[in-house]
Amino acid sequence: MRRLLNKLGTFAMGVETKAQEFHLPLAQITQSHFDCSVRYLTYSGGHALLGLEYDNAAPFSDAASCQLNLPSAIPSDVQSPWCLTFLSPAATLSQLQRLLDFCAEQHWHIDVIDTLAHRHECTVIRFQFSAELEFSPARFACLQLAEAIGADLVLQEGTSQRVPALAGFDMDSTLIDAEVIDELAKITGIGDQVAAITAAAMRGELDFRDSFKKRMALLKGFSEQRLAEIATQLPLKDGAQNLLHCLRKLGCKTVILSGGFTYFANFLQRERLAVDLIYANELEFAEGTLTGEVIEPIVDGMRKRLLLGETAKEMGVPLEKVVAVGDGANDIPMLNLGALGIAIHPKPKVRREAPQAITLFGLDAALYLFGLNDQQIAELGQPS
Repeated sequence: MRRLLNKLGTFAMGVETKAQEFHLPLAQITQSHFDCSVRYLTYSGGHALLGLEYDNAAPFSDAASCQLNLPSAIPSDVQSPWCLTFLSPAATLSQLQRLLDFCAEQHWHIDVIDTLAHRHECTVIRFQFSAELEFSPARFACLQLAEAIGADLVLQEGTSQRVPALAGFDMDSTLIDAEVIDELAKITGIGDQVAAITAAAMRGELDFRDSFKKRMALLKGFSEQRLAEIATQLPLKDGAQNLLHCLRKLGCKTVILSGGFTYFANFLQRERLAVDLIYANELEFAEGTLTGEVIEPIVDGMRKRLLLGETAKEMGVPLEKVVAVGDGANDIPMLNLGALGIAIHPKPKVRREAPQAITLFGLDAALYLFGLNDQQIAELGQPS
């Protein structure tokens, strides 16, 4: 007889919400016609443990079950050649079923499944699998499925599921939730004009170097005093502080590689973010105001890639232990350099071309792609 244990005591219009763990073969998960919330899924040795919350009839009335036992142990070691990470703000059984059907259609043999996060607002499930695949078409197929089911799906090699030794970050719209040059333009009353140039450059419609020179010329006469005021008001990207803090505690070196300005990157490093190195553009001043000229070399997309590669070489870090994170078209070269290239809240062109992408969560969701679960991340956040 099916047991209903660990009742949540939640009632809505007389309907009780139940929480239960089902023990069943992985293939049986796709056979239920009911939809409900997924809390977790683990799988090894041919057997799955599926935690669900549901109303009314149980989705699997013929499966053994017990109370929820939320996973918190260290995740399994990655031994499979590939990993596919499912990240959902509201995970459902129907999402999981479509993902399992997709894997079967692709002939991807699932070896192990771990749940890395099981909060109601964030469920992260990692699938280790074996397959002969071509990365680019497989990644594109995952992107299409992700859009269809309203989740993020991140494909990566199994060997990249580890903490990197070096991580390179874009700054504007990646570590901070703003494009600095646009913020300066708003103050001078030319915000729409400059923002249009910035947006076109980030979409890859304009050459970054040319667009940068055009925008700088429009900012001639901006006072250095106002720059200092703006620096203190720049909003950080959600999860930026946590990600950089965790990476430092894990021994990973971090570097800003920005088409923005050292003036603001230095402030972030000094006051707000655990960053080790900075490469960005220098501002030229005359009598306390911007001249509107640029100082070569401009940090564009190819220079970001070059600098990240040179930094890795100087540190003795192989490229398979390097990751890059960005959002714009000028980040694509460095995103394709190392083990992972994570586009965070990317423009459409970048989402199509970046090896990995996170669209629905903050920057610290990258920690799941390094093989960490919520318990490990929380422990990193505690004082030493």
